Amino acid sequence: MRSNLASLAPDSRIQVILIAFSFGAFFEGAAGFGTPVAVTAAILIRLGFKPLQACGLSLIANTAPVAFGALGTPIIALSKVTGIDELVLSQMVGRQLPFFSLLVPFWVVWAYAGFRGLRGVWPAALTAGVSFAVPQFLVSNLHGPWLVDIIASISSLAGLMLLLRYWQPRMQWNMNEASAFPANLASSASSAAQIRQAWLPWLLLSLFIFIWGVPSVKKSLDQISAPSLQVTGLHQLVVRTPPVVPQPTADHPTKPEEAIYKFNWLSATGTGILLAALMVGMILKLPFREILKIYGETMLRVRFSLLTIAAMLALGYVTRYSGTDATLGLALAKTGRLYPFFGTLLGWLGVALTGSDTASNVLFGSLQKITAEQTGISPVLMSAANSSGGVMGKMIDAQSIVVASTATNWYGHEGSILRYVFFHSIALAALMGLLVFLQAYLPPFNLMTVP
Repeated sequence: MRSNLASLAPDSRIQVILIAFSFGAFFEGAAGFGTPVAVTAAILIRLGFKPLQACGLSLIANTAPVAFGALGTPIIALSKVTGIDELVLSQMVGRQLPFFSLLVPFWVVWAYAGFRGLRGVWPAALTAGVSFAVPQFLVSNLHGPWLVDIIASISSLAGLMLLLRYWQPRMQWNMNEASAFPANLASSASSAAQIRQAWLPWLLLSLFIFIWGVPSVKKSLDQISAPSLQVTGLHQLVVRTPPVVPQPTADHPTKPEEAIYKFNWLSATGTGILLAALMVGMILKLPFREILKIYGETMLRVRFSLLTIAAMLALGYVTRYSGTDATLGLALAKTGRLYPFFGTLLGWLGVALTGSDTASNVLFGSLQKITAEQTGISPVLMSAANSSGGVMGKMIDAQSIVVASTATNWYGHEGSILRYVFFHSIALAALMGLLVFLQAYLPPFNLMTVP
């Protein structure tokens, strides 16, 4: 696979765009929840990138697709908590993120190679960005949130590969003044059968992840094996009151917060990944004992990472049931006319705390709508801004960072990864906040706002 990629895109700057941005967006659209970071970081490190680069660049690139990840799950969840139609929210988010879909390929190459390195591959960055942003806008506005990332990522991959058939950078970029590929590897010829075998695991993985992401499949699997458990001492004992939630009416009374644990192990994306891996092992005729040995070694290796992820998910629930999220939201609502900017940062904070754009939308979606109505701003704009701003927090949440360090076997360096991506997260979130502010008040940007 490395040899095939070396012949297709020997320049490491283009590999960043191709793998971290375009290929990663497909996994985000099909599965989300850390899958694209795990896959792309693992590929990059096998291509010769340093662990910090592989982790950081994968996290930075995994931004623009997040709001439509897992077949539109964040938008669907946002619609449920705000009562705003899914298509309307999809249209508004689709008028915010394409600007950043165009920007991110340039940004991630700049983060890796600086402005000097970016100048040599700007046609590739432009091609990947435009071929992603245009379908993202069209599908989100004309169809809905479900297939946005899938179609946009495939278009981006196809556009970039088409460009590379007729264009290559004038000067090949060598990482750290040493080629990412040994000369004999880059120049060696592989048979068609060897190339197919090398890509087979990734093709099957993509297929299984896509199937597991289809809502009807998830629903069917949940009906088979998703026992529910009410959490004693918490279930329906926490009540949110105005202004965090709308004023209760006879038709819509205030409902206590549910605290139900659902063990949906069969519909979880990891189950699809496990089955894909087992099928690949059988196709490649690996001994079953060897497969079990590898899985045992892997579980031992990631034991602390699993505990960290579980703890961060638990922190997200503590934030929700303790009212911390509502307190932060009400504080930001006091910013008045600047609320479109800081409300966008609230979505960023929600993802940074919970590790999920979906969870952030569930936590803050209703609050964004209520606050927008109180301040005279479009509720559709601010609800969408919660999701669009949240995507920039994805690169600094602990769950994603731990997933990246685990995928690259770079344990214990999570702090270094956070420092690598923190500026990029803040800067991109501020730019998104500025865009939402312009859409709230100033022409021609306010003409983009969905009524």
